[in-house]
Amino acid sequence: MTALRLAARRSAGHRGFSTCSPSQTALPFLLRNSRSAAAADPDSGSDSSHHPNGRALRMIMFGKPGAGKGTLTARLVQKYDILSLSTGDLLRQHIAEKTEVGRVAEEIVAKGGLLPDELMLKVVSSKLDALRHKHWILDGFPRTVGQGRLLDAHLRKQCSPLNLVVNLDVPDEVILTRISDRWVHLPSGRVYNLSYNRPRVDGLDDKTGEPLTKRPDDNPETFTRRLQQFYASTSPLLQYYSSSPSTNSPGPKAKLVSLRGSTSDEIWPLLEHALAWPSETALGCGGTASFAASDVLQS
Repeated sequence: MTALRLAARRSAGHRGFSTCSPSQTALPFLLRNSRSAAAADPDSGSDSSHHPNGRALRMIMFGKPGAGKGTLTARLVQKYDILSLSTGDLLRQHIAEKTEVGRVAEEIVAKGGLLPDELMLKVVSSKLDALRHKHWILDGFPRTVGQGRLLDAHLRKQCSPLNLVVNLDVPDEVILTRISDRWVHLPSGRVYNLSYNRPRVDGLDDKTGEPLTKRPDDNPETFTRRLQQFYASTSPLLQYYSSSPSTNSPGPKAKLVSLRGSTSDEIWPLLEHALAWPSETALGCGGTASFAASDVLQS
């Protein structure tokens, strides 16, 4: 079951069954590089977002609250031909368009109920099934091991298995300091931080001069609760994606890559390194890896 509700906050930077044999090789993540490069050959007749070797990047990213997941996802979307898909946005779209899935979901949400995993899979797969030759990042699903198994099974049936799972490994104390120093301009959503991104005038938005405020949940008590929830739900998922394929979960698992750092600027080159990393050679199927800044500098 998932606790996703209609009133869930819209994530920043987001927009709005067949069979095949499992692939026996892992996928090297060699993106076409950038939107400008893809657009440079409009008459080629090829899908500009298609992976050069015929494979597409299918990715999910995990991170503690405040780890920078939204910031890094937005950078990927801006630089590369990658679509970012928010489960919350997809659900709201289904409800607004009165689809069959949307009508069922709206009724459950109106009663204060929880959406079954199978229904959430339909919400997600309705979009993913049309993106088999596109690079994408999925946000908000899966949140449990059961949802992970459902997603894996569906994507394998579509011959488009998940191939990269990224875990942002930011120390708890770093995030706590970050959210304690964070101020926002609510009308625009602009975020400032007294540690590394101060406003030009303390307490005022750079563009409008209007007062900055604290988010209600930017406090140690709320952060501690959210962190506990993260560990309870995400740790089993990370363990699931790091395990080897079995008779109960056939086919190759996605690569799990842990990126260690304290800021989004520090993690960004690690993330790009992971995307371009020849995973088949380094790990084989179902492998895991960890990257820190020193790994990239030495490579």
